[in-house]
Amino acid sequence: MTWIERVVEREGVRLVCRDWGGDGPALVLLHGLAGHAGEWDALARPLSSAYRVVAVDQRGHGASDRFPSDVSRDAFVEDIVAVTDQLGLERVVLLGQSMGGHAAILAAARHPELVRGLVSIEADVSGPDPEWPTHIRRWFDSWPTAFPSRDAAIRFFGGGAIGKGWADGLEERDGQWWPRFDRDVMVRSVADAARHSFAHEWERVACPTLLILAQASFIPPARVDALMRRRIPSVSVSVRETRHDLHLEQPDIVYRLVSEFLAGLSA
Repeated sequence: MTWIERVVEREGVRLVCRDWGGDGPALVLLHGLAGHAGEWDALARPLSSAYRVVAVDQRGHGASDRFPSDVSRDAFVEDIVAVTDQLGLERVVLLGQSMGGHAAILAAARHPELVRGLVSIEADVSGPDPEWPTHIRRWFDSWPTAFPSRDAAIRFFGGGAIGKGWADGLEERDGQWWPRFDRDVMVRSVADAARHSFAHEWERVACPTLLILAQASFIPPARVDALMRRRIPSVSVSVRETRHDLHLEQPDIVYRLVSEFLAGLSA
């Protein structure tokens, strides 16, 4: 099965989605910071045989509008609501990685009538963290102005499946490979999230939840412990020998974990 492009507009911002079709319960996939909807292809393709699967290029990313004026957490959450409404999706399962997982957690907390299940991959709702925007800015500043080739980009991002996944988010222009986002927009988005603590919203999530963490998690163990103390998810899994982008690194394992969780929701 292949996907078709769907466009959702909310308050003048154009959001582009990969709609994989499927006749079953709806599943909305949300990438992380500087990511793209294509990161989920390896997961969306097999899931679409049993579920209605939609992967979103979130505002400021990929094929969606790159310069939205509002990059608050509220805006990302309301975009999720708009996608479900305009595409006719009801009682969805939200699956997000990193900042996509952050938005999914907030949406599940704020719109319990909309969300029947939550899969959070390497997402943290602690805070505030005033140093976070500086770290992100330095990371983007380490990127070449443009990559001379796709292979060079793959090497820069660490090679293997993770390097290829990040390189797939670039676009070719005049023989060079460029990010499909604006660096300053990304930093503003992180800065907004870093000003607040959303821990109380994690406690408000009422739907069944699958929490997937990498063995070499981006989230410090103390923060993981705090999340677990504040709210025990339905299922929590740490995937051995993985890093923050484990959905790219081990898509087969993620597919198995997600499939088992979704089957439990339907039982």
